[in-house]
Amino acid sequence: MTAKQSKTLQNLIYSAVFLALAYVLPFLTGQIPSVGKMLLPMHLPALLCGFVCGWQWGLGVGFLAPLLRSLTLGMPPFFPMAVSMAFELATYGAIAGLLHRALPKKVGWDYVSLIVAMLAGRLVWGAVRFACTGLDVSAFGLSAFWTGAFATAWPGIVLQLVVIPPLVALFDRLKRS
Repeated sequence: MTAKQSKTLQNLIYSAVFLALAYVLPFLTGQIPSVGKMLLPMHLPALLCGFVCGWQWGLGVGFLAPLLRSLTLGMPPFFPMAVSMAFELATYGAIAGLLHRALPKKVGWDYVSLIVAMLAGRLVWGAVRFACTGLDVSAFGLSAFWTGAFATAWPGIVLQLVVIPPLVALFDRLKRS
């Protein structure tokens, strides 16, 4: 097996684990009724996959996770929720992976990559949700975007900022050793 094949196999295995985590984590956080959904459990694996495996893998896992969960469990509802989440999480994985590859491998830069990916993903989520409403501002306007992207999502945003950079640093150290 060549080094490239070995790396591809490693990314495939990690991506499968991240996809499984995206599928299972909502069950765990759902046990905390007051904040479970606000922890954004599918976001963590999509972001980590982008950082650890690269942008292509993060994009794929991010896109598939909400659609797979919706088609097999009915949650999140397929349209417009799972569709808009698929584009959001794909953006998270892709941007996180691209920036992590391009920027220096230091924790401070991991935060930059994470924050840019989170903002880009939320903007894509808002654009897709708006498009799903037929571009009807009365159905999905700025206040709905603000509420869904930030106001009710702050526990998940904090969790991502606390958990992801240390995990990325750990994976980077493991890759080097």
